[in-house]
Amino acid sequence: MEQVYYQSIGTTHSYQEVWDLQTHLQQKLIRAKRNEEPLPPHYLLLCEHSPVYTLGKSGKIDHLKLSEQEIESGDMEFFKINRGGDITFHGPGQVTGYPIFDLDRFYNDLHRYVRELEEVIIRTLAHYGIEGGRIAEFTGVWVDIDSPQKRKICAIGVHMSRWVSMHGFALNINTDLGYFNNIIPCGIADDDKSVTSLSKELGRAIEMQEVQEVIKKQFAEIFQIEYIHG
Repeated sequence: MEQVYYQSIGTTHSYQEVWDLQTHLQQKLIRAKRNEEPLPPHYLLLCEHSPVYTLGKSGKIDHLKLSEQEIESGDMEFFKINRGGDITFHGPGQVTGYPIFDLDRFYNDLHRYVRELEEVIIRTLAHYGIEGGRIAEFTGVWVDIDSPQKRKICAIGVHMSRWVSMHGFALNINTDLGYFNNIIPCGIADDDKSVTSLSKELGRAIEMQEVQEVIKKQFAEIFQIEYIHG
């Protein structure tokens, strides 16, 4: 059973801070493999960002509806980053998760890894009585996938180097969904698709720490890991 260092890093005032931390941890695991050193544990970081828009390497800048001046004068940041996928929002009321996993110690299958991240969220939603699901052509987790109005509740985008992952998922809990009006979320402009949150689906606010504990439990079961210092 693989060991994972778990850290809940709370609310951060800088997306760059957590991005730098991910990069540092990813490179730490890569160096150990390259130099045939004792392998360090994997890492799972959960946090709640201050408002920020991130654009993946395959995304289109025109999916951001704000000008540079509007971003600078507002309460949000914008970053072009090295994960897959298009544009999304991170902010208060959202659990953003960053598994820094050496997949050489699990399996060498990127597709399976993304599906298992989705499964973590699907099981987390089930804990709250919400049925989450997948739409074949769109990565992430959705609710009401058979209805005329499908709603995305979790975005997923990852980056892999020497089979060590970074970036991950963003699950809307008590998120102010108005921020998504400033972008074309994940580049999806279909009239029958929108964005939702756990609190919107349940009609009540949800305790963030409670959701993090559920996510942590689902990771342990799906990836067959044990936590240290967590």
